[in-house]
This record gives sequence, C-alpha cells and structure tokens, in this order.
Amino acid sequence: MNSNEYVKYITQTVVKYIDQPKDERKKNREDKKEEKASVLFRWFGIIPYIFYYGMKRSGKK
Repeated sequence: MNSNEYVKYITQTVVKYIDQPKDERKKNREDKKEEKASVLFRWFGIIPYIFYYGMKRSGKK
C-alpha cells in the first residue's frame, strides 16, 4: 500500500465519520463499549469467571 492509497483511505474514513449524524455516532460508540469483554476476561481468560460464578452460586445456597 503506497502513501497515496493510505491517504485516500484515511480521508474516506474521516469523511464517512463526519457525514454521520451526531446521534448515530454516539450510538455506535455506546454499542462498541457494550460489545467489549470485561477486563477480567480480556486479561485472564475464562478462569476468573469460573471462580466468580462458583462463589456467587455457593453464596445463594
């Protein structure tokens, strides 16, 4: 990818972002935040979830 193609891609991306209504941009940001996995899962995998739900389940008994 040469520099002209890169500049063209960046320009198209910025223009597409600016052309969106403000409400739609805000909604897209909120959707991305909701899609992210929690910090424990991203850093340590599924092991913390197993312990968390095990402790949560044992507390209800």
